Amino acid sequence: MGAGGGVRARGGVPGGPVVELGCRVRFEGRIWTVAALTGGQARLVAENGEVVALLLSLLFADTGFEVLDAPGGPRVAPLGLLEALPEPVRERALAWERHVREVETGRPDEGGCAGGLRAEYDPGTRTLAQREEAKAAELSAAGMPTSAVTVRRMRARYRQSGLWGLVDHRATRPRTALGRADERVVAALQEVLEAGRERSSGTLGRLRVYTERLLAERHGEGVVPLPSSATFNRLVHALADGHGLLGSARQRRWRSARPAPPFVPTTVMAPGELVMMDSTVLDAFVVLDDGVVERPELTIALDVATRSICAAVLRPKGTRSVDAAQLLAQMMVPAPMRPTWPGALAMQASAVPYERLLSVDARLEGAAARPVITPQTIVVDQGNVFVSSSFIAACESLGISVQPAPPGNGPAKGHVERTFSSIKTLFVQHVAGYTGAHTGERGQGVEGEAVWTLAQLAEMLDEWIICGWQERAHDGLRHPMMPHRPLSPNEMWAALVAVCGYVPVPLGRDDYIELMPIKRQKINDYGIRIDYRTYDHKALNPYRGEHSPAADGLWEIHYDPHAPGQIWVRLPKPGQAQQGWGWETVPWIHHTLVTAPFTDFTWQHIRRTVARHGSRAQHEHDLALALHELLERAAAGHGSRREKAVTARARAAAANHGGAVWGILYGQQPEAETLQLANEDVFDDGEDDEEPLTDDGSVSTWPAEGAQPTASSTAPVREAGVPAPRRPQVTVYDPFEESLRW
Repeated sequence: MGAGGGVRARGGVPGGPVVELGCRVRFEGRIWTVAALTGGQARLVAENGEVVALLLSLLFADTGFEVLDAPGGPRVAPLGLLEALPEPVRERALAWERHVREVETGRPDEGGCAGGLRAEYDPGTRTLAQREEAKAAELSAAGMPTSAVTVRRMRARYRQSGLWGLVDHRATRPRTALGRADERVVAALQEVLEAGRERSSGTLGRLRVYTERLLAERHGEGVVPLPSSATFNRLVHALADGHGLLGSARQRRWRSARPAPPFVPTTVMAPGELVMMDSTVLDAFVVLDDGVVERPELTIALDVATRSICAAVLRPKGTRSVDAAQLLAQMMVPAPMRPTWPGALAMQASAVPYERLLSVDARLEGAAARPVITPQTIVVDQGNVFVSSSFIAACESLGISVQPAPPGNGPAKGHVERTFSSIKTLFVQHVAGYTGAHTGERGQGVEGEAVWTLAQLAEMLDEWIICGWQERAHDGLRHPMMPHRPLSPNEMWAALVAVCGYVPVPLGRDDYIELMPIKRQKINDYGIRIDYRTYDHKALNPYRGEHSPAADGLWEIHYDPHAPGQIWVRLPKPGQAQQGWGWETVPWIHHTLVTAPFTDFTWQHIRRTVARHGSRAQHEHDLALALHELLERAAAGHGSRREKAVTARARAAAANHGGAVWGILYGQQPEAETLQLANEDVFDDGEDDEEPLTDDGSVSTWPAEGAQPTASSTAPVREAGVPAPRRPQVTVYDPFEESLRW
């Protein structure tokens, strides 16, 4: 009589093939089919009908023995899926497992004792078919009508899939939130939801109208009916919830701009390895000249490795590429201590290894506790400020790689976006004139609460960055030796600089000019004309009408949008830096008419309001005259609200711009004697008048009325109030050399 179960080959190795009824094996170089397994013997049938009977030990000992079509090895039951099943379904599957085991082995449980063997299921006295009949009769008598065919089918399912094969799979069918909704309605609604990602928010009723229109266009009027309003609303939520298709327009834009998962965290190991730059309109009003109140624009550079705000520039609305270039320069020079700041904000009092770094970089003497970091890679968005040719050129000149983020993809620079949120909650919301994130959060009469000027708010922000941000523990900064203690940005910089080293980058006046926006133009008889402004100087005489030695034959010109009253032209000058080339400062021909500070933004406002009625030269004179009158009206408190805003923004940008120059070039405010000497070198009008100072203590780059700028062809012309650069002696901080000192 044939035995029920199978016999495991190769000494019963777990996971090995099983010899059972009906399987095909290779024996003595021939193919056989197992016809019966009785005791320790096997009966094999060859392809030609030959029948042999032999001991299993002899069959397994053959060197060419192989099981050809044995079922796969045993599989572990998916216990997690079984636990998710309803209790009755799971108990029924476990009961069937006991019945199937009893039919095949005579014992319902594995490891059961011989005493539990029932006679009707004894494999030694009953055939497999008889045992199946007995089990069917037993289950039918117990109230579960079952046939022998059902028992045989459950045995096959158990052999193929284990316990999971005995489960009633009606309970495992995937449930859909769409129910039995018409597929055409689902497809149309999905298309309407996707098309509305960038649209203003609307109601569910609008979605119903748009879906009905789309179905009429696709299938005809009334062909595909819509379900009831309640069913349609449930269908909308089933399709939209969790996919960012509902909610506010801001939430939908954020969800659509998010990169596709999986998300890989940004890992950096050195200061400056990855720096993120971005701009945002600050949630606070500032007071400009003439009582004009508006929200300024903040641009920051964030070092991802240390979470340090390496530099911050606060400007009136309209950040230019020159501001981003200044941000680069501010990162690489120490931040100066202000006279009103307490000594606790000095780098000497921080966790930074000040004494050792001071021996490397003398500029750190008297510096504030803000890291000096040279960026290697900068991540920027697609704004015109950061993708401009001047900013790219400035980064290339400093050996910095620029990595633009995908358009509209805020999460690609999530570190700096999150920092803006922290600046809002930790600093801006405590400032007088706080506006809130949007108009829905704005209080009443907020503009009247504004009391701080742009320069004052910028100074408070710089102080808060040093004492409030750089010294504040950041949960994302952990040291490998102290994983349970969050570090501050300054502490993280001190830990990393001891491993990665410190390479100072000294910057001078020429480097500052190199960071300005660039134009390439000819030098004509009338000079150089940029946007209806003509710049001329006698130093251009040898080069008028001449081609530049460059490949395009044009001359390199740098300009400052915050101070359009002068430009810098790179001209051949023996003995100067950069292979015999030096910078020549060329003033605007109407600088004696327009003596008040203005910016390119102010000039563009005048160009839009003054029509051309004559030649180009006459039109430029008309523009200069209109600009002079506008600045005079604004200074006297007259003019429209728009004109006051334009001029106030210009004066605030010019005043704040001068202080930034000193911080970039020297890391400290200049002394009075140096200022007077520089003024005599640049603006020599035959008198000993000192150059006026701006509100922040820096020298105004604008000459007094009637002053005539002069330039020497044998010496570099310096900007008004800027002394000749004095580069400090710097070396390199080598961590390996430092370790030998201990």
